[in-house]
Amino acid sequence: MASHRKARPTGTRIAGIRTPALATAALTSVALLSQTATAAPSAEPRPGIEAVSKKVDDLYHQAETATNKYNATREKTAEQRKRVDTLLDDVARRTEKLNTAREELGSFAAAQYRTGAAAPGTATLLLADNPQDYFDQTQLMSRLTKRQKAAVDAYITDQAATTRKRAEATRNLESLTASQKALKTSKTAVQQKLSEARDLLSKLNTEEKARLAAIERKKQERAAAKAAELARQQAAAAKAERTQPSSSGTGTPAAGSTAGSPTGSTATGSSSKAADALAFARAQIGKPYVWGATGPDSYDCSGLTQAAWKAAGVSLPRVTYDQVNAGTTVPLADARPGDLVFFYDDISHVGLYIGGGMMIHAPKPGAYVREESIYYDGTSAIHSVVRPA
Repeated sequence: MASHRKARPTGTRIAGIRTPALATAALTSVALLSQTATAAPSAEPRPGIEAVSKKVDDLYHQAETATNKYNATREKTAEQRKRVDTLLDDVARRTEKLNTAREELGSFAAAQYRTGAAAPGTATLLLADNPQDYFDQTQLMSRLTKRQKAAVDAYITDQAATTRKRAEATRNLESLTASQKALKTSKTAVQQKLSEARDLLSKLNTEEKARLAAIERKKQERAAAKAAELARQQAAAAKAERTQPSSSGTGTPAAGSTAGSPTGSTATGSSSKAADALAFARAQIGKPYVWGATGPDSYDCSGLTQAAWKAAGVSLPRVTYDQVNAGTTVPLADARPGDLVFFYDDISHVGLYIGGGMMIHAPKPGAYVREESIYYDGTSAIHSVVRPA
């Protein structure tokens, strides 16, 4: 007998409940989504304020490195542009001279073609019947031919020289184009690093900004303590030098000498120039740091030191890694007012030493020219000390 029992629907039992296949698929999807949500990584934790402080400092350092590249490339570009302008002016003058010579030679050749003579106005001489007249005209023709040859030789020489100058101008134009491209790249790098730093700072809330300021104050306090320690060491060294017996045996420095500095007129001149450089730098305190600026309303770090020593009659290169070679390197313990203090392995920052472990410098974007400890970024940040004069 055939069975009249209805077939059971296919499905899955969950806790004793029979579910249709569609419901089973839906439940499976929900389970998978749940697992995915559980396994997905949580949002990146907000960085600590100490990490933000370090990151901002690093970005400013990178921006200053890029600024040095920008300054060097801009100076190179300016020199190349002058060179190209000079070459193009020279080529233009030479081309004009060649055009004039070409016209004269063309007129001469046209006259020969039309008359068969050596030059305009001499054709009738060839018809002379008098032997003496013929002899005279032959001498004239010989002289004219020599002048013609000299003119052609001069034209060929000038043409070759013009071709060389034109090729030189082309090469310089290509170099100028490459420098302009590098200038744009450096400028973009500076702007990108500064933008990243501003973005980081803009995301801080009021409490975080207060904590960041507290970190900065602690750094300044440590730097000031290190500066005071250096000042004590330098004062002790100067005192010891003053009390050393002199060559005369009196126990006092020789006449005309100054404790802690070389004797003689050279030292006096150097000290005077350093004083002039410092006086200029002090007059700039409070003016804003602007990358690429050389004054008079704003400065970057090397722009300030260059302008200060220029006021003292000493010419320094534009960028830090050239300024570091523009004088005599001295130990930090022997640093004197007016010396240049360089920072970081890439020599990307510089300040003007004023004594007592302090300097005047243009620190970074958003800051102003100010007096600050040379230990503002720690002892390890100091690269070298250089005496320009």
